[in-house]
Amino acid sequence: MLGNGSLTVGINEYGLVHDFYYPYVGLDNLTTSRGTQHKIGVWVNGHFSWVDDGSWNSKINFEADAMVSEIRLSHAELGVELYLKDFVDSQYNAFCRHLTVTNLFNDRREIRVFFHQAFQISRAGRADTGLFVPEANYILDYKGRCSLLIYGQDQQGKPFDQFAIGVYGIEGKEGTYRDAEDGELSGSPVEHGGIDSVIRFVSQLEAHASTTFDYWVVAADSQYSAESIHEIMLSDGLSKRLELTRKEWHDWLGVADKGLKSIDHQFLPIVKKSLMLIKVHTDKRGGIIASCDSSIYNYGRDYYSYVWPRDGAYAMWPLIRLGYMDEPRAFFEFCRDILTKDGYLMHKYQPDRAIGSTWHPLLHGKRKELAIQEDETAIVVFMLGEYYRCSKDIDFVRNLYNTLIQPAANFMAQFIDAETGLPHASYDLWEEKFLTNTYTVAVVYQALLTAAKFAEMFEYPDDSVKWRKAAEELLRHQDLLFDTDRQLYRKGILLGDNGQLTYDNTLDISSMYGIAMFNYFEDDSPLTNTLEKVESILLNQSPAGGSPRYEHDHYFESEPQYMGNPWFVTSLWIAQYYIRIGRADDGKRLVDWSLAHSLPSGVLSEQVHPTGGHAVSVTPLVWSHAELINTILDLSEEVN
Repeated sequence: MLGNGSLTVGINEYGLVHDFYYPYVGLDNLTTSRGTQHKIGVWVNGHFSWVDDGSWNSKINFEADAMVSEIRLSHAELGVELYLKDFVDSQYNAFCRHLTVTNLFNDRREIRVFFHQAFQISRAGRADTGLFVPEANYILDYKGRCSLLIYGQDQQGKPFDQFAIGVYGIEGKEGTYRDAEDGELSGSPVEHGGIDSVIRFVSQLEAHASTTFDYWVVAADSQYSAESIHEIMLSDGLSKRLELTRKEWHDWLGVADKGLKSIDHQFLPIVKKSLMLIKVHTDKRGGIIASCDSSIYNYGRDYYSYVWPRDGAYAMWPLIRLGYMDEPRAFFEFCRDILTKDGYLMHKYQPDRAIGSTWHPLLHGKRKELAIQEDETAIVVFMLGEYYRCSKDIDFVRNLYNTLIQPAANFMAQFIDAETGLPHASYDLWEEKFLTNTYTVAVVYQALLTAAKFAEMFEYPDDSVKWRKAAEELLRHQDLLFDTDRQLYRKGILLGDNGQLTYDNTLDISSMYGIAMFNYFEDDSPLTNTLEKVESILLNQSPAGGSPRYEHDHYFESEPQYMGNPWFVTSLWIAQYYIRIGRADDGKRLVDWSLAHSLPSGVLSEQVHPTGGHAVSVTPLVWSHAELINTILDLSEEVN
């Protein structure tokens, strides 16, 4: 993933553009995995190949201290290697590719390289216009307030020598990219509707010689704005823009230098990469996208390109620990703005602060209920406490007291069932079950205590007394959440209309983690018993290792006998608990497991296949990377 907080570009396993979000991170996606990717093709001596046709060897990586790609594509039969350095400019909304083409054979040959673009600015790919602009030798793809300027040149500054614009994905047309396969382009200068375009570069290369091409796509709100950025790119040159972008990333990572000095040197590259992946998913207006990988839409009904307050709060935690202030501040202001008048946060949001899609109803049986996960409100308040603890930024927190802390804490303090003394039911953190979830109770407990500390600090004694009393009430009824028969913290309880309790005794990693992390317990023995069950039932019970979220986890289930697919988040939560109780070696083994199951670039998915060990679901998942950093930081604190 490459990005600058406004333009975000995803690169797939073939080195092709997979996602292209503008003007928000995660919104709108101007190309998706459901369509043909922005292809790259090579023609040599009458033979043509697209880099994603299965005949190329690809190695995809990115630099350890800058969001700059390292993509190597080679074709033995064609005798061609492509090496791409891709980046999104740190200052301007421009996606840039610096391509080096190498002739691997022992004779002089003409090599033609084709870049294909298949943007969909309009919904369903209709009503866009593609236009060749001859005065400046670029292609303009536009609709309304979105203009994409496409340009490329060789190392002498000569623009692409051929182009074609045509119909794509409508009226029975496969796409203009097919025009490239004979090595020549038609020169068709305009089209509208669903459109795509192709440009060509040609070079005569001696044996084992190389040449370079520069390519960029500028995103702007008008043709004239795009041209202004284009002129800067031409004036500066791509090499300068690349170095400036590298410097921006180096400076940003430099904020964490002090906090990273104590970690094991072997973990430094993956921690920096994980930090950058979190940053790339963070919109400059505060929203933090769970994942910009649109491939999930091929298997489900929606993307992960939303702001879940929970995911965002966990993503901010390692940044807070490492001294970052700008991103957490923007996130908390985002949460302040989306908080409802009654003091709770909804399921998820778009990065423009609009409400996101949901599958949570407003009815449970015949009873009206809120379509929320209460833990999302609580974790934001708790994380604001962590921000203050690490930053001592009292003025910022004070300004959020009346607009975020107070209404959220008041909601949590009254959203409690008198019959149980515990929070009223809402949907669990996995977004599946409506109940009073053990994890939710634990985080609400600590969030109320955090809010009470802020009330004392800012001299609101009545608030402090009220919220501490509510927290104490939750602590007094914790026995309801422990299953004495199985000797473990249960998933949760549900209070029925008739006042009867239904118990969900499922073993769930979040129950153990929530109780431990948010200090919602009176003694350690129930946690010890729960951990024993985790180790015997969930952890390392599949050939791939790791742990699913809970018993019989059916989300993307592939091998039912293994209880579910292992998740990085839950496996690393177990590692964090191991470190907490003095079993650092066991914790480190789960960190090593996580690294062993990452992509070659270090990217972590949401899940792992229980037998194959390969990535399952969205890749990357920001939350996975946040937990990896937190666990490595915990390890370093334990050792030091």
